[in-house]
Amino acid sequence: MSDDVGKLILRVSVALLMLLHGIAKLQGGVGGIAGMLAGYGLPGFLAYGVYLGEVVGPILVIIGLFTRIGALLMVGNMLVAIALAHMSELFTIGQMGGWALETQGLFLFGSVAIALLGAGRLSIGGVHGRYN
Repeated sequence: MSDDVGKLILRVSVALLMLLHGIAKLQGGVGGIAGMLAGYGLPGFLAYGVYLGEVVGPILVIIGLFTRIGALLMVGNMLVAIALAHMSELFTIGQMGGWALETQGLFLFGSVAIALLGAGRLSIGGVHGRYN
């Protein structure tokens, strides 16, 4: 049972914090991301993919339904975010002595862990042991 409680805490904490970023983009739009994509010669409409990684994925992870898929959406989101906006900081130490990409790293590696672990029994999908 403690494994399932640990999975629940990991799922909810990582996904809720990611979802807050998604809510901000729902309210403020994805124009900045579209601009970054355009700077790389990519079509701006791809910016709407952020909603998969920062809204849909986290909701799936929080409720524990298709958890691994939701976590992989979050992983993809973070890889794109790092590639578009943070590559120059990849090997940088921040002002407080930690990795400059601590937040992005925690989202990325937390999501990888969730994808590997699954949701556990304390989830919608855990009722029957499927879809998590």
